[in-house]
Amino acid sequence: MQSVDAVEHALEQHHYISDHGLATTIYLGLKLNKPLFLEGEAGVGKTEVAKVLTEILGTHLIRLQCYEGLDINAAVYEWNYTRQMLQIRMLEATGTTRSEAQKEIFGSEFLIKRPLLQAIEDNLQAPVLLIDEIDRSDEEFEAYLLELLSDWQITIPEIGTVKAAHPPITVITSNRTREVHDALKRRCLYYWIDYPNFEKEYRIVLTKIPDAPERLAQQVVKFVQELRRVELYKLPGVAETLDWSAALVALDQKDLSEGVVNDTLGALLKYQDDVAKVQGNIARELLERARRP
Repeated sequence: MQSVDAVEHALEQHHYISDHGLATTIYLGLKLNKPLFLEGEAGVGKTEVAKVLTEILGTHLIRLQCYEGLDINAAVYEWNYTRQMLQIRMLEATGTTRSEAQKEIFGSEFLIKRPLLQAIEDNLQAPVLLIDEIDRSDEEFEAYLLELLSDWQITIPEIGTVKAAHPPITVITSNRTREVHDALKRRCLYYWIDYPNFEKEYRIVLTKIPDAPERLAQQVVKFVQELRRVELYKLPGVAETLDWSAALVALDQKDLSEGVVNDTLGALLKYQDDVAKVQGNIARELLERARRP
């Protein structure tokens, strides 16, 4: 992919409808070997970027799903204590002292490698490393990532520094439930993925749900676009638009109707308060707007 247009075309060939700004950021990330920091509301396609890049580049995906309390043992490595103890006993049985045996058990064969270490130890081809929803992790974990993102290396005290032969193509996502520290963002190329406009979302639906009738797809996208103007606890993302479209196609719908809308809102909205608010008058009003030419 030797140009921004080539990146945009490759994304579309793999059923990801991108805007020029995102394609530019991806191109620069690949060209400059910089991590991508993709931020936006849930369900707008941030995680999908990493999956599509994996397909385009013909490599494999290594995914680290972040959560509160994520630590080095789960993200980077931990020692296989059971195997180490067995090795110590075997060595002691041969007359090796315990102190000498302990020196023999801190090698790579005793490491349990977690996603981050796996990503930099791949010597054949650079994988795509997805660090998903980093805003769910703690600030201590962010700080640990700085060495990796700066120098593509991980320091293991008992062994030394492990440096990547082929730095991973790294995608970091955030739903912005909290602010991520500037030190981490400075090491990345930043891009905000917003909710798409009507034309883009309509293309996404037709691309991802090819069985959807065009009239139904238009009405669904119009309905969702108008729904995002309503004050809700959680606005529907593109992922919810696709879920709803797939549900309506599964019900053999060719056209939106009030009854079907009310019955299938659970595919679009994920909180009961939001469903209760939209059902009835609001759904009827949005449906009327969606049906207009």
